[in-house]
Amino acid sequence: MKSFDIVISKLKKGSIQIDQFYELLSTVQTTFFENAQLECELLISNGFPIIIDEDNKVSLKTNYTQIKDQVFCIVDIETNGGKPSNSQIIEIGAVKYKNGQVIDQYESLVYAKEIPQYIQEVTNITPDMLEDAPTLHTVLEEFKIFLEDDVFVAHDVKFDYKYISYSMQMNDLGKLNNRAMCTIDLAKKVFESEKYGLSTLKELLNIEVDNHHRALSDAISSMHILDKSLQNIDLTKLKYTEDLIYFSKHHQKNRPKKKNPKN
Repeated sequence: MKSFDIVISKLKKGSIQIDQFYELLSTVQTTFFENAQLECELLISNGFPIIIDEDNKVSLKTNYTQIKDQVFCIVDIETNGGKPSNSQIIEIGAVKYKNGQVIDQYESLVYAKEIPQYIQEVTNITPDMLEDAPTLHTVLEEFKIFLEDDVFVAHDVKFDYKYISYSMQMNDLGKLNNRAMCTIDLAKKVFESEKYGLSTLKELLNIEVDNHHRALSDAISSMHILDKSLQNIDLTKLKYTEDLIYFSKHHQKNRPKKKNPKN
């Protein structure tokens, strides 16, 4: 188990006193500050969803937030290469979703000097479109403010989450500590399909969103997958956000009885 996962695992079991939390942080080998209180503040600023109540108890918000009350931030990025170490984000799109409704959205192109031809053909993003776009640092800073401590959701979340987190670290904005969930994983637990790519699920679930391979459009498509998945899950058994995150990663043989996804 990774060191930070130990902190999450402890909080998922229930609230703990702040002194215990600070002690736990001090045992994590990947901390930035030697002072546990400063480390706690850094985690919160980087999206770790914890609250400290008047009795000095630390709780994981997603452990006690009902799914209907949770804000999910569905994210998609376009890049000019597969690795953030030698390429960069050229577009970010994100949609905030709560209880069946879109409550906010964010979209921005990002300045870059070069875009390989094959990426231009897939995304229809050309270098001249990025000439007057804001810098990567500016866009990441705006996106971090937009994201807050919401649950980070994406289709193949490992790619988007790690790419953005690495990019933030390289731009002195800290890494992401938000809770995360993958719509591929979630859809696999709910819908029968031979493939779970975005285009396949859009067809299966009758999701009519144009501009495939543009960040905001793909984020909206992924939001619809989340919404339709939730409609086909028994939310009397999955009440809290952390339950949903766990369900998306586990219980592969316990797929709910499938309803018609086009209804």
